[in-house]
Amino acid sequence: MNASDIIGYLEPTQEAGRLFLQRGFVGNVVMLNLLRFRDVADYSDHPGLAPAGPISGSEAFDRYIRHTLPHLRASGGDVLFLGSGGPFLIGPDNERWDRAMLVRQTSVASFLAFASHDAYLAGLGHRTAALEDSRLLPLSEMPLQPDGR
Repeated sequence: MNASDIIGYLEPTQEAGRLFLQRGFVGNVVMLNLLRFRDVADYSDHPGLAPAGPISGSEAFDRYIRHTLPHLRASGGDVLFLGSGGPFLIGPDNERWDRAMLVRQTSVASFLAFASHDAYLAGLGHRTAALEDSRLLPLSEMPLQPDGR
């Protein structure tokens, strides 16, 4: 398998969206994002957002974050964690993620309203330009019991 054979996951499928809604989340939803950047951002699908010269995928993602944060926070969400990736301690040797991010949203409805808001969508091309591959795992909080379980 060569680089052109690798399938990148950048958008949810209709089936994944259906399953997400069927999970019946109550309250906060935390999204675990694993992100792999392109060496050079690809703005070919969003030329109106392209900078004057080439930038890295990491730089394009930083532009996406700057654009997104005000809209995320206005919808009741926030970034709980943003960190640099690296090699796994437990996991495949040949898999890398450049950055990990935890994003909290107050509800599924708030997440969907945020994700479909025109002002947010206007900057989504920075994310598309930045990423070679990604994973997005919705999580629901499980409180610890008094005995630590």
